[in-house]
Amino acid sequence: MLILVPPSETKRPPPRDGRALALGELSFPELMPLRTRILDALIATSAGPDAFSRLFVRPTLAAQVARNMRLRELPTRPAAEIYAGPLHDGLDLAGLDAEAATRAEGSVVITSALWGALRPADRIPPYRLRVWARLAGMDRLEPMWRAVLPDLFARLAGPDGIVLDLRSGSFQALGMPAGLGDRTVVLHVARTAGDGARIGDVVAKRVRGQAANHLLASGADPADPDGLADVIAERWPVRLAEPQRPGQPWTLSLTAGD
Repeated sequence: MLILVPPSETKRPPPRDGRALALGELSFPELMPLRTRILDALIATSAGPDAFSRLFVRPTLAAQVARNMRLRELPTRPAAEIYAGPLHDGLDLAGLDAEAATRAEGSVVITSALWGALRPADRIPPYRLRVWARLAGMDRLEPMWRAVLPDLFARLAGPDGIVLDLRSGSFQALGMPAGLGDRTVVLHVARTAGDGARIGDVVAKRVRGQAANHLLASGADPADPDGLADVIAERWPVRLAEPQRPGQPWTLSLTAGD
């Protein structure tokens, strides 16, 4: 089983001291050449006069942009601790028991415009980079990652593993598992709850994370989209839709609330 998770714009600050970034120790070392190029370009872009426009951030985030210039020296945390948005709050990797945490370390992959793909235990510094940023000396990042990530995801899923994709379209643009549309499931949360209340984006993200937490805690290893839907349906009403065209993923729609 492979669970693809997006990063989050919200990130915890670096600790006061500790280990600096060691690119060679991150999971998936085959990504190191592209990681190095993007990291160097992000550092250079953040030091430039047009940093805000290239990174698509407001001047109020000047401190985060300046911090980008020190990414090679900043103390690091595990990726599971760095990312702190609502989806990661719902995923709550730190709250899993020992068995579920072991499953998460082998199943969860966090995708990122900077790092490409990470395991939860990989140590990284906090950074500011949107997937659509225009880094100095580089074009859009999505095509670069699409050249390497789809095959990596397919290898990680294995010959018969299910793929649960929690990412939005902007991060799916970094790459979908190559040739695995028949066993890839994209999770959506209905914007109207069971009681008729409107679901906001923050709540929808948190529930997507909670669904993955439930899957990991259940100990289940579903063999197909129907089996995955059955596990998620233990907690929420769900509707599973087949791909509209061959090669596209399945869609699992979840309704939150009562």
